[in-house]
Amino acid sequence: MAKRDYYEVLGVKRDASADEIKKAYRKLAMKHHPDRNPDDKAAEEKFKEAKAAYEILTDADKRAAYDQYGFAGVDASAAGGAEGFGGFADAFSDIFGDIFGGARGRSNVYRGADLRYDLEITLEDAARGTQTRIRIPTMEPCEACHGSGARKGTEPKTCPTCGGAGQVRIQQGFFSIQQTCPRCHGSGRFIADPCPTCRGSGRVKQHKTLSVNIPAGIDDGDRIRLAGEGEHGVGGGPPGDLYVQLHTKAHPVFQRDHDDLHCEMPISFTAAALGGEIEIPTLDGAARIRVPAETQSGKVFRLRGKGIRGVRSHVAGDLHCHVVVETPVDLTERQKELLREFDELSRSDAGRHNPRAKSWMDKVREFFGG
Repeated sequence: MAKRDYYEVLGVKRDASADEIKKAYRKLAMKHHPDRNPDDKAAEEKFKEAKAAYEILTDADKRAAYDQYGFAGVDASAAGGAEGFGGFADAFSDIFGDIFGGARGRSNVYRGADLRYDLEITLEDAARGTQTRIRIPTMEPCEACHGSGARKGTEPKTCPTCGGAGQVRIQQGFFSIQQTCPRCHGSGRFIADPCPTCRGSGRVKQHKTLSVNIPAGIDDGDRIRLAGEGEHGVGGGPPGDLYVQLHTKAHPVFQRDHDDLHCEMPISFTAAALGGEIEIPTLDGAARIRVPAETQSGKVFRLRGKGIRGVRSHVAGDLHCHVVVETPVDLTERQKELLREFDELSRSDAGRHNPRAKSWMDKVREFFGG
């Protein structure tokens, strides 16, 4: 079978660049590779032909000789062992190198880790906003070695395993894959005499104090981001962020539900029966509400706008007061006597004075077939 011109084989012009040649070969190699075309002799021959052309045209000296003298200018054996697939691996190694560890020679630069700080605040501070200071642990560059990781007076050396590239190549079948160097962990440097202060890491644990502005209306579980206040980056990389996670302390009076507040309002048996005006607390001070006569336990009074104005809200929520009628305790004999007299008067016309109790008893009798 007569040899075809190498440029014709790859389908490129004679002045094609190395990248154009590599791109053309990739396309042909993927199309005709024996693994993708088992038992197809024609495809195998086209693959070998493309491989031979690629190996000549990607070598500057061989390409110059071929351009001047044609096939006579290159050693036929240099056209590649027709049975091997090394050229295929070389052409695609940069693809898999980028996937499995980055290009050769690239220094490993990593962004610093994000940090989280849990901060507990009062309900009042959450509603009104406040400013506080926090002290957090952080990893800072070691002052003894100035972040190099090497003992003072020495310097890190080029990693002998990867030659400073930070990557090593591993041959797997016809693929050549790059991965992080196991000795220097991608840094490209080897520390023979580590700094005793940081033990070669280049960083030490310290603490720093930060000011945190807590906006009014922030809710339990919300978080505040402090950009650049996380851990320092590696290899000159940018620092991470600090996230302050807010937790609201339990309040002795109020329970928060988004922008609304809830509270229990115990009232006496007499106040519930006769009604009257009572004073209740709010976050802005005391307020007075009118309790109508014959108020039952469980009734809810709503005070509009007496809740919390959330961070993302335009108006404040409401305050919901839940009435709890308190049964009197530690009674005197006189009080007991009056209550017995009251109970007798109530029983004489139960349907009028205790309609709910009478209705319930009627249902119980009906259930038992009374």
